[in-house]
Amino acid sequence: MTDRAPALTAPSGSPPDQAAPSFLITVTGADRPGVTAALFTALQGTTPTPVEVVDVEQVVVHGQLALGVVVRETAAADGGAPVGTGTLLERLSVLAGEVSTATGMQVTVETSDARAGRRERAGRPHHVIVLGRPVPPTAVAGAARAIATVGGNIDAIRRLSDYPVTSFELTVSGACSTELRTALATVAAETGTDVAVEQVGLARRSKRLIVLDVDSTLVRGEVIDELAARAGRAAEVARITAAAMNGELDFEESLRARVAALAGLPVGVLDEVREHLVLTPGARTLIRTLQRLGFRCGIVSGGFSQITDPLAATLGLDFAAANTLEVADGKLTGGLVGEVVDRAGKARALARFAAQYGIPLEQTVAVGDGANDLDMLNAAGLGIAFNAKPVVREQADAALNQPYLDAVLQVLGFTRDEVLYAS
Repeated sequence: MTDRAPALTAPSGSPPDQAAPSFLITVTGADRPGVTAALFTALQGTTPTPVEVVDVEQVVVHGQLALGVVVRETAAADGGAPVGTGTLLERLSVLAGEVSTATGMQVTVETSDARAGRRERAGRPHHVIVLGRPVPPTAVAGAARAIATVGGNIDAIRRLSDYPVTSFELTVSGACSTELRTALATVAAETGTDVAVEQVGLARRSKRLIVLDVDSTLVRGEVIDELAARAGRAAEVARITAAAMNGELDFEESLRARVAALAGLPVGVLDEVREHLVLTPGARTLIRTLQRLGFRCGIVSGGFSQITDPLAATLGLDFAAANTLEVADGKLTGGLVGEVVDRAGKARALARFAAQYGIPLEQTVAVGDGANDLDMLNAAGLGIAFNAKPVVREQADAALNQPYLDAVLQVLGFTRDEVLYAS
């Protein structure tokens, strides 16, 4: 690995001379140890007056190094003015040749307006995450065009993961959030990829609690549909479920209608259904990784506590909230006990769990797929629609249509390597 340049801080006292000419030194070629050290060691010997480092960016892509350093001349030792553009350019050109000979890299020098570079980065920056399996060139090209169309500039691109999905993070400056999201949503629809947009800032990495919906999010399928099948009412209940998830019916009304269809089922059926639950691919990886990173993890479900409580215990979750089926004489009565966890109830549960652990709502994440998840998704600091209905995708902060739940980690900005290290 190429040695990294040390972090540089501005000295105290008078601000640097912003009018002094700046120069961009670019180093490219096959990566090898010692290149960065060789360049900065050479810069130490720029006489008769020293230079200061204004900006540094470095990346290694499949063994190829690209290192850019912007420097400008400081005041002379006697307090006089810098010796001049032409003189420093000549000195840096000689230095470039020496570094190239010593390292075998290509080294170029050109004039640079460092202030213009800062102007390009003006405006609230965003992270744009492009995910797919695979990510076709059309998706990246479309995202780049959309960003440019709304006045944004791509400042950096890095790969977050190559498995189970490929994902790239673009750092974008100079674009309005709403315009950027709208333009990129069109790209996602046209290319079959997922595109998430988040504002750059400390809040992204300050998330500390995640709440997951259960049916069709943490697990595949809908538990109530499985129960209805055993009661011989599958088609009827499936129609009600679909209408509720699409926001066409009041959730509590639809829930009570579906539960009523289960009247008479032996309570042992609940154990049978729970034993046959299939976790969504990536669910364990997501939970395990976030737990090791210090997250509080839990589930909030419009389903039933007789299913979700044992599931939460098996996964080692911190909390769970769901509806409770009424049981009498070993059979389901067709009724519910206690408070109904509906659309508003899910948001209340999120707030309750966040308060329990002293975590502000802006530091929480919620993941769900149905209309009854919308209040919870909107209340969280980051709401993620996972293989969701259109009405949910349109209103969530980010939408994933990949079959892997651990793709949530990339939306949070974690790389595949970081996930492996946390495993």
